[in-house]
Amino acid sequence: MSNDGGADHLQSATKLPPFALPATDGRQVDLAALAGKTLLIVYPWTGRPSHPNPPDWDAIPGAHGSTTELEGFRDRAAEFAELGVALFGLSRQTTDYQRELVARLGLLFPILGDVDGRFAAALRLPSFTTGGETYLKRLTLLIDDGRIDRVFYPVRDPAGHAAELLRELTGAT
Repeated sequence: MSNDGGADHLQSATKLPPFALPATDGRQVDLAALAGKTLLIVYPWTGRPSHPNPPDWDAIPGAHGSTTELEGFRDRAAEFAELGVALFGLSRQTTDYQRELVARLGLLFPILGDVDGRFAAALRLPSFTTGGETYLKRLTLLIDDGRIDRVFYPVRDPAGHAAELLRELTGAT
């Protein structure tokens, strides 16, 4: 997958917009108000067993891989915590839908819902449309005290993304 420039405007030191987003743990989370380091794992959509994918999903570069990406972060959550980095996922799916995902995958971090797309629109997050629905393109933001520190886009290997970020954050090769 090549870089289409869709996240080029997300520059270091950009302040996040103040939005309270519903989280799967019952909180309202304002990423702009969080102290310290946070990784925001933005992904398009997660399917459910025996439910069909959105139309043309198999033909959209980067659409597949959300489940394995989130499992990678789940499996390495303790390592991110040791570095003082909080984890959050974000998609445009409803919080109820995402709660099922968190339970099924045993995720150790909350998923935020941006169903109306206001947060995504304020940051101009890259997106795509299929079947009349808008989905966010996969990217990760490293946030420090409510400001963008680094942007990881595009995410070429969703399953290996968590390990890749740990190497980046620790300086390991």
